[in-house]
Amino acid sequence: MRRQHIGWAAGAAAAVLVAAGAITYAVAEDTGGSEAKTPGAESADAGFARDMAVHHQQAVEMSYIVRDRTGNEEVRRLAYDIAQTQANQRGMLLGWLDLWELPKVSADPPMTWMGMGDMASGKDGALMPGMATNTELKKLQSLSGKQAEILYLQLMTDHHKGGIHMAEGCVAKCTVGVEKRLAQGMVDAQQSEIELMAGMLKERGAQPRS
Repeated sequence: MRRQHIGWAAGAAAAVLVAAGAITYAVAEDTGGSEAKTPGAESADAGFARDMAVHHQQAVEMSYIVRDRTGNEEVRRLAYDIAQTQANQRGMLLGWLDLWELPKVSADPPMTWMGMGDMASGKDGALMPGMATNTELKKLQSLSGKQAEILYLQLMTDHHKGGIHMAEGCVAKCTVGVEKRLAQGMVDAQQSEIELMAGMLKERGAQPRS
């Protein structure tokens, strides 16, 4: 089990490094190499990159937790796919901020770039809509088997819904083409996973929380 965990972590890290190394060229090409087109710190492009990197990090964390709490191959495979995909995308988002020489944190509340800086109170660690609270994460860590699977699927469904809303905001407001395309890809993939998770919950006699 320990060996599998190390292998998974190494694979995710490698994916992030590949993405971070390649993204400079994609963004440079997309902006034509012009400094005038580099997004500012208060732009939607920068805000989305910062906020979604944080949002993704929690999805990766939840996926690692459930991987160790169940032996069900279907859930473990889904968790693996989500962790790999979102760790990779997170590397891309942080790579863009490095490329733009912009800070990875902001004094403004999350989602300010969407005009929704007052939407999440940050209470109990839920910094943005859809994010699990610290209490929910601790509960997930305490469960095992079917109970862990159900809570993970419910939490991740909520998480994806919040992520989709934010990604749609980038599609509407971001100016860097490659980032808008990534955001649209998030919308499409996470909507598909929400449908998949609804079926998995039904098989377990449960349903999404909202």
